[in-house]
Amino acid sequence: MAESLNLAQLAEDSLARVGDHDALVFEGKTWRSAALHERARRVATGLAALGVQPGDRVVVLMANCPEVLITYNAIWRAGAVVTPVVFLVTAAELGHILVDSSAVAVVTTPELLAVVRDAAATAPTVRHIVVASGGDAEADAVDGAGARRVDFVELEADEPGRLVYRGDDELAALMYTGGTTGRAKGVALSHRNLWRTGKSAWQSSNVPGLTRVITPLPLSHAYGMIVTIVGMHADEPSLAVIQRWFNTAEWVTLCERYGCQRTALVPAMMQMLLAEPLEEAHLESLRYVTSGAAPLALEVLREFERRVPSAEILEGYGCTETSAVISSSPPARRRVGSVGVPIRDCEVRILDDADRPLGVGEDGEICVRSPGVMSGYWNAPQETAEALRDGWLHTGDVGHFDSDGYLYVVDRKKDLILRGGFNVFPRDVEDVLLSHADVTMAGVVGRPDPRLGEEVVAFVTIRPGASVTADELIAHARSRLSATKSPREVQLVESMPLTSVGKLDRKALRALLADCAPVR
Repeated sequence: MAESLNLAQLAEDSLARVGDHDALVFEGKTWRSAALHERARRVATGLAALGVQPGDRVVVLMANCPEVLITYNAIWRAGAVVTPVVFLVTAAELGHILVDSSAVAVVTTPELLAVVRDAAATAPTVRHIVVASGGDAEADAVDGAGARRVDFVELEADEPGRLVYRGDDELAALMYTGGTTGRAKGVALSHRNLWRTGKSAWQSSNVPGLTRVITPLPLSHAYGMIVTIVGMHADEPSLAVIQRWFNTAEWVTLCERYGCQRTALVPAMMQMLLAEPLEEAHLESLRYVTSGAAPLALEVLREFERRVPSAEILEGYGCTETSAVISSSPPARRRVGSVGVPIRDCEVRILDDADRPLGVGEDGEICVRSPGVMSGYWNAPQETAEALRDGWLHTGDVGHFDSDGYLYVVDRKKDLILRGGFNVFPRDVEDVLLSHADVTMAGVVGRPDPRLGEEVVAFVTIRPGASVTADELIAHARSRLSATKSPREVQLVESMPLTSVGKLDRKALRALLADCAPVR
């Protein structure tokens, strides 16, 4: 009989393989693996009692906490689809996701309830808002367009039911990410996609005996989710220390207290950690730091390793459309500047603009064929056809291989801005700026930033006679966009560069940006 690639079954198999053990530390409390698993089994029963059917999308909007992992497993046990959303989202952004995904429920926490309530008011398919970690609303309270509020503990009240099996190629996660259209698109990932990528990533990066891990990454991000799935493939008990959200001083304290040996970070986190007196901390146990989601500046890598000499930084590369992983740097065999080699069962080609293969050292578009590649974008057949051609995912990233098969990412073809590991879609920012009465045109590009990878910069023209300032426009954007998307710099210009067909000329904007001193 073929091995099941169902993620709920993976959780069952993991517990059976490594046994009950201290599995999770969160804000001073340690959780046993069997206890977490039992809670997930009960929550799955509770979701089914709410009417969640196999294939239904359930949005999970929480900062990191045990309930995130419990909810993911419960949704998969119920045969439903995890739809994770980063907690920095605005009501308008969440509303788009709820409507586009036809989500039937949202699982959240009290501090995010107001955002969920406002978003649910625009999404008639949402029937339930489940509040975890101290939700104090009455069970039959109603929010938005008839969504019933439910306390998370209610879902755990009944006995566990059976695991609802979904086929290996059925949808497991719908992960919203950006595109050149500026609208967040749902990336459709199956159980097979995530299971196989998790297994291949574990095989490529596993070092026996390194079982104490600290995880500050948002579990709602593709990078954070795949880290948890990688962990379920482990063949020895491990302890994961998770942070509700990243805090540098707390990260150092937790690393010291629990003797953490591995961590996964984005470059912005490493840059922020360099503000801490790392050389004075007791971080001798830290062996490997996996870096992904954004380019890592060489000076950051060298400075981090100088101050934490026990640690080696291993760069990797991936995108949501490939279940978050394409390549990883082999432990003890990395090449500085490279994002490593393709993980097992992942084929990577470098193609020119005519989709012809390029040779060693030649830059072209990075294209991928692997078991982790998405089936497509949700409700977006045109965008799917553009990205998936002849069986290959065209990433829009530019890179090359060296003679030993190590991959180097050198640029991006897309206009997306990658700020601190999160996609920022220029059109989202431009539309908000254009909503200001005094703005006539807006163009957004990224400025290279050593801490965040890129910073969001907007060029704006204003109506004649207007006196609006750059600071006022920044405040306007901040009131309508999440923190990751808001521009930190606005340049007022007399005219906007356009192409011959009247489109915004981003190449000219980037050239103009090079002549503008950063606003501090």
